[in-house]
Amino acid sequence: MGAVGKVGLAEVLSGVSCGGRWGWFAALPLPRGRFGITLNEVCRRGVGPGGESGDVGNSEYLRSIGIKGVARMGFVDVLVFIVFVVCVISLGLWKSRHEKSSEDYFLAGRGLKWWLIGFSLIAANISSEQFVGMSGNAASHVGLAIASYEWMAAITLVVVAFCFLPYFLRAGIYTMPEFLEFRYNQWARLIMAASMLLIYALLLAAVTYSGALTINTMAGEMGMRFVPSLQEASLVIGLIAMAYVAAGGLKACAWADLIQGSALIVGGAVVMIFAFKMLGGVSEATFVEDVSTGSVAVKTFAEEQGAMGRFLELNRVRLNMFLPRHDSVLPWTALLIGLWIPNFYYWGLNQYITQRTLGSASLAEGQKGIVFSAFMKLLIPFVIVIPGIIAFNLFSGDMRTKAVADNAPVIAKYYKANPETAVVEVVSSPSQEALEAWQGHKFMVAVFADSEAAKAVESENPFILPITREDYEKLEVAEYTLFRSDDKAWEHVFSDWAGELEAYNQATQEAAQAANALTHTEKFIAYKYDSALGHLLSKVIPRNTGLVGFVLAALLGAIVSSLAAMLNAASTIFTMDIYVRYIKPQASQRGIVFLGRVCVVVFSVAAILLAPALGNPKFSHSIFTIIQESQGFVSPGILAVFIFGLVVHRTPRFAGVIGLLTNIAAYGLVKFAMPQIQFLNRMAICFGLCLLVLTVIRLVKPLAQPVEFKLNTTMELSSSKGALACGLVVVVLTLVLYVVFSPLVIAK
Repeated sequence: MGAVGKVGLAEVLSGVSCGGRWGWFAALPLPRGRFGITLNEVCRRGVGPGGESGDVGNSEYLRSIGIKGVARMGFVDVLVFIVFVVCVISLGLWKSRHEKSSEDYFLAGRGLKWWLIGFSLIAANISSEQFVGMSGNAASHVGLAIASYEWMAAITLVVVAFCFLPYFLRAGIYTMPEFLEFRYNQWARLIMAASMLLIYALLLAAVTYSGALTINTMAGEMGMRFVPSLQEASLVIGLIAMAYVAAGGLKACAWADLIQGSALIVGGAVVMIFAFKMLGGVSEATFVEDVSTGSVAVKTFAEEQGAMGRFLELNRVRLNMFLPRHDSVLPWTALLIGLWIPNFYYWGLNQYITQRTLGSASLAEGQKGIVFSAFMKLLIPFVIVIPGIIAFNLFSGDMRTKAVADNAPVIAKYYKANPETAVVEVVSSPSQEALEAWQGHKFMVAVFADSEAAKAVESENPFILPITREDYEKLEVAEYTLFRSDDKAWEHVFSDWAGELEAYNQATQEAAQAANALTHTEKFIAYKYDSALGHLLSKVIPRNTGLVGFVLAALLGAIVSSLAAMLNAASTIFTMDIYVRYIKPQASQRGIVFLGRVCVVVFSVAAILLAPALGNPKFSHSIFTIIQESQGFVSPGILAVFIFGLVVHRTPRFAGVIGLLTNIAAYGLVKFAMPQIQFLNRMAICFGLCLLVLTVIRLVKPLAQPVEFKLNTTMELSSSKGALACGLVVVVLTLVLYVVFSPLVIAK
């Protein structure tokens, strides 16, 4: 292996495939001094610190760090996986077998205990969206800062337990939109219900997509004979979730979540332990030098240096909870106001989360369950975010390879928009010899007659971008198209392209301004960060020990669990807030439950159809960011009208409608008129505007008599003093974590 580090085709095929339809590029011909490849060699060829190599499955080096092969799942793994999944689903269905009424189906008969609520909240929250999206963000320059979504949620949950939940349980509601009618009027309820259904359509698709991406990545990396496409994997996941929630309702979800919630944390811990173990055994690793610029470099280690020492040396800059204020993902300014908005919306007003607390046996049980889940939120970043950070250290080359499929159509469009480019060349049906001879940092858009022709000729060069002739000819470039990336590392990965692209974008922008025309944007990526989890699961855990089967079962359970929660919530909102409220108020209990199950099928089909489209880099390089940003159209307005309505009792009832519509219009206007404003800061602006509008309405036309929140339940509503004390401890622990992971302590 020379300084450039090429791997032959036969060696690639005998090792681990990179997965996907093309089975491409098992190693990267990159200079060691700039982008690390040693770990990719380790995973594919069994290259150890001393340079020894061999087949992956027989590598003495991999065995020495506990990796007994990465080509196939063993029999024990398959057995554990099947047994786990069957037990979880069977338990949920058995516990829910007597559910007959709408309260039974949608709210588990209002009988959930605190421990069931706590685990169910975690399992509903942590799905493939969290595992894939958060570990993907952690693999990027963002690092541990993405944990703010978890740690700030711990404080949010404590507030929800003692400030929001008493009002909701006192009202005896089924859904959160129903509470808006309780406080404002029926139109506020309708607007919130409709907007939440649209958001749930995206959420369902996002969870399905991220789960499908993980299955696709792992199937390829494990060398399985059948590698499902995103469409095929989405279909399987969607059908399993659909059957699961349609049959069992909320109680089935809650009991299954009891096992899956604990399995998620244990499974994440297993991944983290073996990721550290692999990091401690390699000779080189990639790291982010500067989170402001995204620059990447390689670090060489002495053999005796421990895993934790290596981790800290590589990642101190990414162990900082406070990113620069101009960061596009999570600037420190968002921690002041912006991030609190989606947190309070999600944990306090989001139906598929609050549905578990609305089903609690009493207020005290609900409060204890919420505080229990708040404590578990403090643990989540250590089992999801930390492994994601390590994944970039170990598998940055693989992540770059995974970006090829996303970048091929974008860079082909760039060639069509700028045919004078010096860094992109289109080659028709290149031979194997031509691919092997391609060097440097110039892109080759390799146009093949069809996918079969592309499969026959493989390459390990990430600057070779395969595309079929049909797909290439279909590509159309809008006039005044700009080419950009949300990935900060792109200028370092594509350094030869950076100068030319800047000049092209500037000229295009000026031309559009002169013509008084709008510009269009195409986005590319440097690394496929969302593939981090797939690389971790397929390469760091020992095979045929049951651990792979357990972790995979926990991951699949998480996907099914969150989909079940969302499907149950979406069907509850449509059935109770739209059908029963406006279409057929006198519907029978049997008819209501039947319609709920029909809604589950409809939303499942929508998720399966939408999921593959979310892999397009045109939307974003991280699915987690897609979800958070899209919810800004509803979350600031919903939070504003809820809080204002709870605190200011003389606010007129029509104000709820105005507050909700104000946010939708303002968020869309700010997003398109001032796209440079980071979305969390955008949320803060819209939240403040909504509060201002509501304040003006209250001052101009206050109610003659304050709104009274009447008792509408027979539930025990005594608060839990023990839960309050534990909640205060959680708040203190959260603040301590922010101090530890800051420039004051670890991130010096």
